[in-house]
Order: sequence, then C-alpha cells, then structure tokens
Amino acid sequence: MTLVPAAHVVAHGGHAADGRVWYPLAVVGLLAGAYLLATARDRRGWDHRRSAAWLAGCAVLAVAVGPLAQLPDDPRGHMAQHLLLGMVAPLGLVLGAPVTLLLRISTTRTRRLVGRLLRARPLHLLAHPITAALLSTGGLALVLLTPLYAAAERQPALHHALHLHYLAAGYLFAWSLAGPDPAPRRPGLAVRVGALLGAAAGHAALAKYLYAHADTLPPGLTDPDPAAFRSAAQLMYYGGDVAELLLAVALFATWYHRRTPRTLHPATRSRTLGPAPTPSPPTRA
Repeated sequence: MTLVPAAHVVAHGGHAADGRVWYPLAVVGLLAGAYLLATARDRRGWDHRRSAAWLAGCAVLAVAVGPLAQLPDDPRGHMAQHLLLGMVAPLGLVLGAPVTLLLRISTTRTRRLVGRLLRARPLHLLAHPITAALLSTGGLALVLLTPLYAAAERQPALHHALHLHYLAAGYLFAWSLAGPDPAPRRPGLAVRVGALLGAAAGHAALAKYLYAHADTLPPGLTDPDPAAFRSAAQLMYYGGDVAELLLAVALFATWYHRRTPRTLHPATRSRTLGPAPTPSPPTRA
C-alpha cells in the first residue's frame, strides 16, 4: 500500500480559475533550474542519472500542481494529486541526491554548516523512518478523518500549507529509507524495512476505512459524493502499490550499493585516495 505520505489537494478548481496556478509551477521551475545550475558548477562531473531523477520528480510536481489542479472538484482528482505529490515526486527528488550535490559545489564553511545540520538531534528524530512514517500516515489520516479536508477546500492558505506539509513528510520518509545523501545515524536495513511495512499497512487500512465509510467521510462536506470517494479510495489503495514497489526497489538498491565496494581506476584512486603504497622489498630470513 501507500508508503510515501500523500499531498492531498483540497482546493483547486476555484484557485486555478483565479489565475494563481502559475505560482506553484514557478516554484517547481526554480527547483529544476537551481539543480541544473548546481550540476554545471560541479567540476568533477555530476551523475546524469541523479539529474534525471531530480527532473523527473520536478516533472511529477508540475503535473500535480498544474494540470491536475485545474480539474473540476473531484475526490478522484484529489487522490491523483495525493499519489503524485506525496508519493512519486518525493522519491525522484530524493534519488537526485541534492545534499550531496550541494556539498560538492559549496565552500568549506557551507559544508561544515550542512554537516552540523545533518548531525543535529532534532533532524535525527524527524528523519527517523518510524517518525517519518507516523508523520505521513498520521497526516493523511488527519486530513481524511477530520473536518480539515472540508476546511481546506474553503481556505487557500490551509490548502497550500497541507501540500507543503505532506510533500516535506514524503521527502523525509523517502530519504530516511532510500536516500543516497549522507545521513548520520541512519538505522539499519531491518528498521527501515519495518517502517516501510508499517506505513504500508497503515495506508492500506486507511484506504479500506475510507471506502467502507465513504457515506460519512471526510466529515464537514456540504455536498458529499460517496461513489466518488469510494473510487478515490480504490485509487489510493491500488495506485499506492506502485509507489510502494518503487520505494522498496530504491531501498534495496541503495542498501546493496553501499555494501558493494567499488573498484577504482588507478587514475581515479590517485586523485581521491592518493597513490597506491609501494610494496617494501623482501627481507632476508
């Protein structure tokens, strides 16, 4: 089931009509442009696969906050945005390794600041897989099981705040499980797999509960459509399976990559590790 937290869109049709839809698209464009500019400054050459992952994540974000935001008010459209914003896009952004890129192009002072931030205790708590799973699952449940969904439909500021919260939680969850960026004190594979399975079970249960109680959920709506919410719950359940598979593949690929030692070319070794040691002459017995 769903693994990365959902960025549930709770107000869109009216907001798109007033001409403000380009604001989030501009933010996405800045993210993509800043990343490409940073790769151009990396003199050692940046991995194009990382760039492709970041740009793919930005493209998913653009679809979610652009075309999908202009669709008529429909729970299925909201859920499609949930799948893209909160589950698919964060994984692409995490695999882009933006922190590693920043460390490669920054000054010594900036690298030290980033290092202190990565070692900070509050970040360790927030980025722990179990904490990130609770933020993702609990955040989505808070939206769907309380009047928050209905309130956000009427308040654009709350609508955007929910998007930012879920996107950030989704990034934290994907980073804590499969991020290639440095993460001091990251738990072992068993803890991460356990958090993954726990989040999957929580989202599956939430989707089934929404489907079974579509007549009364989410509360506070003036004109609910139970059939549409059942369809949205099905989309959440089955669409989340795809995101779960992608995240699991990324998790085990990252784990395997870190366990497999690399064989460096002699020229590369001399630049990074120094020249190979000269063997000492044999001694007589």
